Amino acid sequence: MIDTWMADLPNGTRLSCRSAGTPGRPLMLFLHGFPEGAFVWDRLMAHFAAPEHGGFRCVAPNLRGFERSSAPAAVEAYKPGPLIEDVMQLAARESQSGRIHTLVAHDWGGAFAWGAAHAHHDRIERLVIINSPHPATFARDLRSNPEQQKASAYMHFLCRADAEERLAANDYELMWRFMQGSDATLSWLTEQVKDQYREVWDCGLTGGCNLYRVTPLKPPLPGTTTAADIPVLTPERVRVSVRTLVLWGLDDAALRPGLLDGLEAYVPDLTVQRIPHATHWVVHEQPDLIASRIERFNAN
Repeated sequence: MIDTWMADLPNGTRLSCRSAGTPGRPLMLFLHGFPEGAFVWDRLMAHFAAPEHGGFRCVAPNLRGFERSSAPAAVEAYKPGPLIEDVMQLAARESQSGRIHTLVAHDWGGAFAWGAAHAHHDRIERLVIINSPHPATFARDLRSNPEQQKASAYMHFLCRADAEERLAANDYELMWRFMQGSDATLSWLTEQVKDQYREVWDCGLTGGCNLYRVTPLKPPLPGTTTAADIPVLTPERVRVSVRTLVLWGLDDAALRPGLLDGLEAYVPDLTVQRIPHATHWVVHEQPDLIASRIERFNAN
């Protein structure tokens, strides 16, 4: 059973959350990306809350700016620091020790999970990243890899002042096209799932778009920015010492597999598992596989 509730954090943020499992049990925290919401983790949370799969306390917040969570007006409020603070304050609320047993994250959620694991390595035991690039390899490929530059070009569209209006037009026509890519009939994208997405999007798209507006990690835009504008992130600035599992759908059109190259320089305790015939939406496509990989990781 999935519970829904509001978390009031000390920093004044309110996060609408979904959860499963008994409070007080070891905490698994799940972070979604764009254009998703906390509901995408329901199946995994129900799995890991079951006693036979660990009996965890599983919590998935809607990130600030998504669904019914607080949505500050200032673009600066969507920088990594405030969102990481949200995550760690939620963990302190849900875990008596303030520790996260396993932090699981996808897409933009992964950006904040990487940052949290760097800054709060003493409070996170395990990190699971699903198709979300480490900032150093992402910055590297945005500077010098034409394939990734082309794949990330859509980011500039999401920074436009009219992005929300264009995305919402005609019952989110562009959103469905963005998710479907070249596959016009995704088997998992049923009308029921579409309604879950609409419920998130109807609350507003500005929070998600602001993530793109505020980040310096975007491909060069001819006439506006160059590769030199993308920061160089040294291992010292972004090293993650937490034990980490990276699961990567190899057919991700937006995040190319080359982002995995050299990752061990920034994440020394690293396991990478590539998943063939899986896209950016692998959590929807193969939830049982994702659950089994995470369960094996937690057991070792």
